[in-house]
Amino acid sequence: MRSDSVCFLSSGVHILEWIVGCQWNDETGETGGIERYEYDRKYFLTDAMKTWNLIPPAQLLFISAVKWNPAVLENDKQYQIQICIESLKKYVSYKSTLERTVAPEVSLLQDSSSPVVTCHLTGFYPRDIMVTWQRNGEDLDVDVELGEMVRNEDGTFQTRSHLRVKPEDWKSQNYTCTVQHKSLKQDIVLPVREENIKRNTDIKRRASSSASSCVLAVFILALAVIAIVI
Repeated sequence: MRSDSVCFLSSGVHILEWIVGCQWNDETGETGGIERYEYDRKYFLTDAMKTWNLIPPAQLLFISAVKWNPAVLENDKQYQIQICIESLKKYVSYKSTLERTVAPEVSLLQDSSSPVVTCHLTGFYPRDIMVTWQRNGEDLDVDVELGEMVRNEDGTFQTRSHLRVKPEDWKSQNYTCTVQHKSLKQDIVLPVREENIKRNTDIKRRASSSASSCVLAVFILALAVIAIVI
């Protein structure tokens, strides 16, 4: 914590700096603070000087030296150090939240009528992530398109990477989607194979089946209510 005061004197510009710092041991709970006063980048106020009323290094530096008596100095220091410690504890809690890592869920998607295979990644944190495509172990740069980064409701992220490739090509050669992320001890390598691809028709079929199940459950519940009333 640093407070600077610029003073304009007849001999030029002078700078008074008041620096307050603190420390906190999150295991023992022990706290401490430091305080420094600098005039024109030179440290001039020692602990011994705090027992005496301050005589400014430049007589015209302050309007009144009364404000710098020991009681004011000590009260001000304790107040600022307490604020510093509270802020430090708050920032440490923010740091633990920001440094958390969540591994991505990776899946391959494809529309039955489209020559594009999509590598879909969701639920990862932090947002920095690397997605690459390989063919027979060699990185592909062409026919690759990276989708938009989107934030999920829980604070994690999702994105997509698209590869334009003919079905006969990925069936006859070794295509893979590789994901690198801070949360992973080793890269995720997902081969482009029939058993790994989720198609839109399959997703729609499962959604339709779930909807039908819900309608059937509501119908059975309605019959049960009617039976109870009767």
